[in-house]
Amino acid sequence: MYLDIKDEVKEALDSNLPVVALESTIISHGMPYPQNVEMAKHCEEIIRSYGVVPATIAIINGRIKIGLTDDDLYLLATSKNVAKVSRRDLAKVISTKEMGATTVASTMICASMAGIKFFVTGGIGGVHRGYEEAMDVSADLDELAKTNVNVICAGAKSILDLPRTLEYLETKGVPVVGYQTDYLPQFFTRESEYKLNLRLDSPEEIAKMIKTKEELKLDGAVLITNPIPEESSMDKKYIDDLIDKAINEANERHITGKDVTPFLLAKIVEESEGKSLKANIALVYNNAKVGAQIAKAYSKL
Repeated sequence: MYLDIKDEVKEALDSNLPVVALESTIISHGMPYPQNVEMAKHCEEIIRSYGVVPATIAIINGRIKIGLTDDDLYLLATSKNVAKVSRRDLAKVISTKEMGATTVASTMICASMAGIKFFVTGGIGGVHRGYEEAMDVSADLDELAKTNVNVICAGAKSILDLPRTLEYLETKGVPVVGYQTDYLPQFFTRESEYKLNLRLDSPEEIAKMIKTKEELKLDGAVLITNPIPEESSMDKKYIDDLIDKAINEANERHITGKDVTPFLLAKIVEESEGKSLKANIALVYNNAKVGAQIAKAYSKL
């Protein structure tokens, strides 16, 4: 009822061809203009190059758009009044006909409504540092536990409490797959010290596991964590120091809730003189490539 599915996406879904969803928060809240538009367009090009149809998702004038036009994309990338929409915000933003950018959680919901099974993002949200005081946990984690859309990312954002995030995912029964890695990728860097209990080395193996999970009627996502390319990976100590500094500033300024992540990412871009933005773009492109390969392998099963 509230969905506008782009013709190209609808035709692919009707013909059982592979489709990969993309979120829009990274466009409106994650990167500055014009890099955000360049990144979004190039992500779609990468996905298309594998014979897969991309579907960037956003809310425009109270409609859930599954696949954006160039005009939609420009509007989203340049408007100042774009709401950051998670599960709790979805009904309100649609009923008041606002413009909204979808987070991991709400992109999964909208992709599921449209019948899309694969979704590429930068990094998922998770348990925030200082959890014992603020109990700040991203809605992404609960969504991963219940919505059947498989997510390809570069791990959880390294601004988070990673061991607690992994613990939470384990409690919720979400399989976390290391793609060609034994350790959780840490967004800006290839590895962390946190060992995963599941590693798969090819898109075909991952597709087969997802198919089996569906046949077993197990709800929720498979979370595929794909390390940032070697040449774009940042020095771990350097980025960790910047993150600690940014978190201290956020605490001093009493920044909380959904404002925390955009503030921290923008601060890290500023302090790293744009190096972290380059790394962020590189890891998104790499995820688009792997996500397209997995969706294609799955469509052949």
